[in-house]
Amino acid sequence: MNQLKKEIQQYSKKYLNEIINIRRQLHAYPELAFEEFKTGDIICEALDKEKISYKRGIAKTGIVALIKGKKPGNKTVGLRADMDALQINEKNNLDFSSRHEGIMHACGHDIHMASLIGCAKILNNIKNHFGGNIKIIFQPSEEKYPGGAIVMIKEGVLKNPKVDCMIGQHVHPSINTGKIGLKYGKSMASTDEIYITVKGKGGHSATPEMNIDPVVVASHIIINLQDIVSRMATPTIPTVLSFGRIFGNGKTNIIPDEVFIEGTLRTVDEAWRQKAHENITQIATNTAAAFGAGANVFIDEGYPFLFNDERLTHRVEHYAENYLGKKNVEEIDLRMTAEDFAYFSHTIPSCFYRLGIKEPKKKEIYNIHTSAFSVDEKSLETGMGLMAWIAINELGAKE
Repeated sequence: MNQLKKEIQQYSKKYLNEIINIRRQLHAYPELAFEEFKTGDIICEALDKEKISYKRGIAKTGIVALIKGKKPGNKTVGLRADMDALQINEKNNLDFSSRHEGIMHACGHDIHMASLIGCAKILNNIKNHFGGNIKIIFQPSEEKYPGGAIVMIKEGVLKNPKVDCMIGQHVHPSINTGKIGLKYGKSMASTDEIYITVKGKGGHSATPEMNIDPVVVASHIIINLQDIVSRMATPTIPTVLSFGRIFGNGKTNIIPDEVFIEGTLRTVDEAWRQKAHENITQIATNTAAAFGAGANVFIDEGYPFLFNDERLTHRVEHYAENYLGKKNVEEIDLRMTAEDFAYFSHTIPSCFYRLGIKEPKKKEIYNIHTSAFSVDEKSLETGMGLMAWIAINELGAKE
């Protein structure tokens, strides 16, 4: 295996410039959820070049390729990358900055796709060394409900051949290039969107006694809802309840009839998640009623928490330490961000790890989902090589 590891590392270096160019194409032409048509063209062109068979149109814009090992084996390992971009105006001044105004790969999905393309190239060149199958999954719509993962699962992406385990990676801006981060068990939160409509009685701002002010009511609702985290949640269950939008169509001298509140709930326990939904509804409606107003609450249930299978993650940690060196595999904390890879993790054994993308000497870090987000493209060498190494090792792993 040491010779094979060296071969993979050599391929990773050899393909780096080509994969960087593919990443830049993907970055220059970002597309939103379920609209990844040009993105798919770029991916398929790369797969065609390697004569790797694939199917398009799964979950509308998704792509699934299959690489069959030449040795005996029935196990199938799934490797996944997400495809969609975000509604963000890019502020980076690069030759390959986004050509699509208001859309940007600000979450690293271009890195994920390019890494997986490079991984597929490597695996296709070393298929004489392994048995079984590698299913290469390019998944649309990670950023938007209902998410492409659940749609692909419903359309049979984990069947024919049956996928035994799933591996995914995601960029991490604060981890240096050449390193990865791992978390056992619950590693990312569930996510729900909260929509509250506060119904009052509008009127002139100078005669508040004649109105039922929904702006004041909405303010009390937001403050009271903070008790869900500080007074109702079990301290051992991480919970976040945040509100990012509040608006009403009033003026300095006009109190509106309605105010709209939008926010998110994140946690890692399904029973508490459902109880929190009940608490949100009860507190919002009761608070509004105390002022003589009304409140309609709609909770759009999103992705479940992401769970890294303990045994699979232990093996991935071992593979990564062997490939990168023990000092380059870090333990990371639970994140309250969410990821629709979670649907895979609740269906089959899965492991989702973090790929370092920070230049070691660079002090300033731009987080994901920001207009100045950037990456060290040398991380692609680690991204494609490590994933290929994990895949072929896992094909021979014993439970």
